[in-house]
Amino acid sequence: MEQEDTKLQHVINMIIGGVDIPQEPMLKHTRISITREKQPQDYIPEGVLSFSDEDAKGIIQPHNDVLVISILVNKSRIKCVLIDLGSSTNIIRSKVVEQLGLQDRIMPAVRVLNGFNMACATTKRKITLPVNTAGIVREAKFYIIEGDIRYNALLGRPWIHHMRAVPSTLHQVLKLPVPGGIKTIYGEQPAAKEMFAIEEVILISTLTTPKEPIYGADPKAK
Repeated sequence: MEQEDTKLQHVINMIIGGVDIPQEPMLKHTRISITREKQPQDYIPEGVLSFSDEDAKGIIQPHNDVLVISILVNKSRIKCVLIDLGSSTNIIRSKVVEQLGLQDRIMPAVRVLNGFNMACATTKRKITLPVNTAGIVREAKFYIIEGDIRYNALLGRPWIHHMRAVPSTLHQVLKLPVPGGIKTIYGEQPAAKEMFAIEEVILISTLTTPKEPIYGADPKAK
């Protein structure tokens, strides 16, 4: 099993901003994140991959949070990586690739990504990266998304199945079989559920609707 030097050169936190942010009314995302003080566990000599209440110790309950982890790529730690069983592709933001300094690895690739509401986005580039999760390194193909999205990267079924990993959003852990047992990777649940604390921002223009004439009414009436 391949191992990678874990000495970090820098950490890529969540990148927010840029000219691609929509200008229409939207929800403002405020990032207040916290990482559980747990390191990846050593190999657990068990033949069956399972979850228990012990895995959920230290997380805020009850919760409805997605599973977000950090990964190592090119000696850089990338935070805010979503584990998504609902995605048939791995996705990464173009700004993250720029910060990694790996633009020379980008290859042309056109692919249409469909959301759950059938909204489409077209990607024109892809990149293959060595993804290190808790010391386990595997190559993963990512399609590159321009502009701002909620996460720095998304690991979908291709990576999950290749790793033979099983995520649990309830327990906020990702488990995968390795020689000698099971390895556990802990998610980074937000403090007080505020990883993406949503503050509703409604522009004044959306609250003011044009007054349409009421036929038959006195035009001088207010």
